[in-house]
Amino acid sequence: MKKILMALLVMMAVEAQSQSLIGGNNIIKTNLSSDILNNYNLTYERSLNHFMSLSLSYRSMPKSTLPFKSTIKRYLDSYTNSSDINLDDFQIGNTAITLEGRFYLGLQKMSGFYIAPYIRNSNFDLSVPIKYNADPTKGNTETVGTFNGTVSANAVGAYFGVQYQILTKVVLDLWIAGGSYGTSSGVLKFNSAIPLPAEAQASLKDALDQIKADPFKLKSTVNANGGTADMSGPWAGFRGLGLTVGIRF
Repeated sequence: MKKILMALLVMMAVEAQSQSLIGGNNIIKTNLSSDILNNYNLTYERSLNHFMSLSLSYRSMPKSTLPFKSTIKRYLDSYTNSSDINLDDFQIGNTAITLEGRFYLGLQKMSGFYIAPYIRNSNFDLSVPIKYNADPTKGNTETVGTFNGTVSANAVGAYFGVQYQILTKVVLDLWIAGGSYGTSSGVLKFNSAIPLPAEAQASLKDALDQIKADPFKLKSTVNANGGTADMSGPWAGFRGLGLTVGIRF
């Protein structure tokens, strides 16, 4: 009986010491690999039990020119007819909210290898410059009409990674790989400062019709006041390697 009681006391002491080492049930963290690209984010994670947690993330990237412009241009040149898009003046910004559940395979709360399904709502603020001929009757009078608007996407996905506590209150979270799939839609509009003659309207409509990025659908309308582009289609994403650091409390 004394041995059993002693064993129980030792187990309680070990558990108490483990709890003091791993900290509380909450973590606030940020993804450093995204922050360096001006894609700022903040995540709050809350432990539900030893094997599960729930987190809410917010991400925001100020509107700016395209990152990795040369890579994107090669992609567009290979898979779309995009010669009428002026990528040098193309601008994009985004915000996103992500709700995520985590299932840990380790023995401590919010620690070790995990699998994380999630749902995400994203909004992309776009300025897309489209080149067209302002007056085809006078030869090459190329000008640009900038289409502004927002594309929204909703997606579900999952990824896996590993999280460890490296100091008393400091947590290191390494995202390894994952992906998501969903739908997107949006409207981009161009308001011309001067009325567009019929020839210019035809040139702009032709430029919009030449932009093909299957499986996305693009429906465009053009009149003397400018143009509108309605976009819709599937939305797929890859969640690659990411390094996140947080504080536990």
